[in-house]
Amino acid sequence: MIDGVVTETERLRLRRLITDDAPFILRLLNDDGWLRFIGDKNVHSLGDARRYLEQGPLAMYARHGMGLWLTERKADTRPVGLCGLIRRDGLDDVDIGFAFLPEFRGEAYAYEAATATLAHGRDALGLKRIVAIATPDNERSANLLQKIGLTLQGRMTLPDSDEELSFFAVEFAD
Repeated sequence: MIDGVVTETERLRLRRLITDDAPFILRLLNDDGWLRFIGDKNVHSLGDARRYLEQGPLAMYARHGMGLWLTERKADTRPVGLCGLIRRDGLDDVDIGFAFLPEFRGEAYAYEAATATLAHGRDALGLKRIVAIATPDNERSANLLQKIGLTLQGRMTLPDSDEELSFFAVEFAD
């Protein structure tokens, strides 16, 4: 892995997050879409963003060798969003997650990044199944998950939560 790059597409590079990405994280985690569909992670300052990175994605890299990756355009290295594979309490399988800044939605970056992330999980990590969760009213995420090959399996709740979530999955043939 050169300079933290996990995978690339024609237009995008997905790389491991670093604490220097705190300004981007601060902006993304306070976007209306993040707050509505993912929730308030109490990231309201650069210090909070660094703490989020250290206790979230960076800790997950250390524990599981995977996590959310910064998705940046190759042309100008501008961060457009996050996409990656997550080990989440309450799920038996690895979960694909993504979130993009509003000005980059509708550019097919999420589709490109999520497709590459699934391929990485299948080919590089040898995963046989990848799942996803989304709030039932998050139609954009549900549509993207189905477009990349996941199918709606039903509803579920995570431990320590009473929020009902849509549950998606894809299984890879050997």
